[in-house]
Formats: sequence, structure tokens, C-alpha cells
Amino acid sequence: PHSYNQHKQAMKLSAVVPLLLVAVPIARGFVPAPAAARLRLSTGTVTASSFVSPTTSSLYAAGDDKSTEASTDVDDFSLDALKVAGAVKSLNDRTIVVKYGGNAMTSEDLASRFCQDVAALQKLGVRVVVVHGGGPQIANMLDKVGVESRFEGGMRVSSPEVVEVAEMVLCGSVNKKISSGICSAGGLALGLSGRDANILQCTKMQDKSGYDLGNVGEVKDVNVDILEDLLDMGIVPVVSPIGTGIDDESDVAYNCNADVAAGRIAGEMRAARVIFLTDIAGVLDKKLELLKELNIMDVKNLIDDETITGGMIPKVTYATDAVQLGVGAAFITDGRVPHALLREVLAGGEERMGTGEGGTVVTM
Repeated sequence: PHSYNQHKQAMKLSAVVPLLLVAVPIARGFVPAPAAARLRLSTGTVTASSFVSPTTSSLYAAGDDKSTEASTDVDDFSLDALKVAGAVKSLNDRTIVVKYGGNAMTSEDLASRFCQDVAALQKLGVRVVVVHGGGPQIANMLDKVGVESRFEGGMRVSSPEVVEVAEMVLCGSVNKKISSGICSAGGLALGLSGRDANILQCTKMQDKSGYDLGNVGEVKDVNVDILEDLLDMGIVPVVSPIGTGIDDESDVAYNCNADVAAGRIAGEMRAARVIFLTDIAGVLDKKLELLKELNIMDVKNLIDDETITGGMIPKVTYATDAVQLGVGAAFITDGRVPHALLREVLAGGEERMGTGEGGTVVTM
């Protein structure tokens, strides 16, 4: 039994260490020599020489100055590896919810990197739920079919015709492209509509400003059980934000804001984090400078003085709602940065405060 357990640990280590060797340079923003050249596993052990690449070895041989420079690089790499290992430990078997949309979704390169990030986090033992948007794709299809729509208070006014088009786009090509992309990157994902298994149960949203938003849904309940079951099976749920009505309206489809849906799902699941990928650097002040950390009262004051306006309001509002429901922290992150998700999740280390670059974290 003892040797069997050692073998299991060796197998687990051989699976995780290559991922760390890839994740660390991504978090730092550089790519080291191929992981295979630095990784030597023998009966489940890793020697110090395992982490010295041929390039680094030649630098050591070139002289004291270059040897010192190489030593500094190795030290930096080791420190970053420890930071990533701390992040992995703190999030192992914990759930994070990611709202995916914007340029991170419309750029083929960024979309591919996002799917790689999700697959890597899944392999590292992090339970990931993806909730996606698709505003540009919906707008394109509405134009093609000649259906008019408009926005009020940062929300799309949704007639039954608009919802029909939104459901076709979000639950069809968009959802399946994301889940397929994660699978192609080495993960395991399943695309779902918020109407499937009553994942997103909604009523008609009553806008505080008096706007009639049509069939825009306010999420009242989340079928957490089905999401947890999928995660337990090692599957990433990819949820499109089309919800279902309740009781007599069970056949009614509601268009939900993806930020709203992600925040509510994260809150109901008591997730460790919720991450909103957006098209700007984070929450900006009136001088357009990044506000890296905010608490709930800060957010309220910034909305009141109109520093936060438009489409950012749902993001910060449901970020704060999620935190109040028990989510560890909410991150509003620049999705235009390559591998933004992996950097935000791993580069903050065990403190779990993100990279501090290109993003705002909201806490209690």
C-alpha cells in the first residue's frame, strides 16, 4: 500500500508540475525554455537540476556576470513558482465563476487563450463555471433579421422577438463554440442554456428608473445542484444567460444580463471568486485612472457621483451583490490582455488579490 500511494503521488506530481511550468511564465509575461527540457521526473521525485534549462546552464558556464544574471532569473522563476503554487493550493477544489465576453470573445487569438486558461485551471484542480455574453453577435443577427432593439440603463430592452434572436445566438453558435474550444484545449466542458434544468429561474425585471425592459429577466433562483454535479464529474459548465420563467411563466424565455447571471450564480454557489472579463482596464476614476481596489461603500459612492456609469453599473452592482452573498472577491478584469484569466487567478498567490495590473478587485 505504501508504494502504491507513492506511485499515486508521483503521477499527480507529474501531471501538475508541467502545468506550473507553463502557468508561471504566463503569469510573469515571458516564456521560458520548453518545459520538457527542464523537467526530469524519476520515481516521482524532482531534483534541483530539473529546473535548470540548457540555456541557463550555458549562461552559468559563460562567466561570473552572466552566471549572476542567470541566477537572478532562476530566483525570480522560483519565487513566481511558489506564488503560483500558493494560488493553486488556496483554490484547489474551490469554485470560480467567470463572466466571459467583450473583445476576449470576439478576437480569435484571445478566445483561444481564454479556452487554454480554463482548461489549465481545470487540470490544476480549480472548479470553473463560465457564464458568457454575446452582445456583438446578437446585434449582428438583429441587424440581419431586421429586428430593432435599444439600451436603457445599460440593459438591452428585450421584446419577445429580441429574446428569440438572443436565444438562437447565445444558446446556439456562441455557447457551443466556447465549450468546444475548452475541450480542444484539453479541458472538458458542456454548453448549457440557463433554461436547461431551470438553471436560471427568472421574473420580469422591474427597472428602478421606470423603463419597461420587456423580457429582461431578474434571476430569482439558481439550480446550483446541477452545476455542482457537473463540477463533481470534472466538467466545466458553460452557461448562456437565457433564463426561464417561474410557475405559470415556466415557458417564458428571459434575456438576462450576463454580468447579472454570473454574479448571482457565484453568490448562490458561494464561489471563491467571480471574475468579470471586460473591454477596459477595470473601474476608472474621472481622470480615467485605474482604481485597483474598492470596497462595497466605495462602489456605492462612485455610482452616486456618476464616476461609474452605463454598462459598468451592472458589473459593479452584481459584483458587490456577489460579495455580500459570500463570494470571496469579485474581479473586474481587462479581457484584452492575453491569458487575462490565468494571470488574474494565479499571479496573486495565496493572498488571492489578482495581479494588480489591468483590473479592479471588489471586496467587503
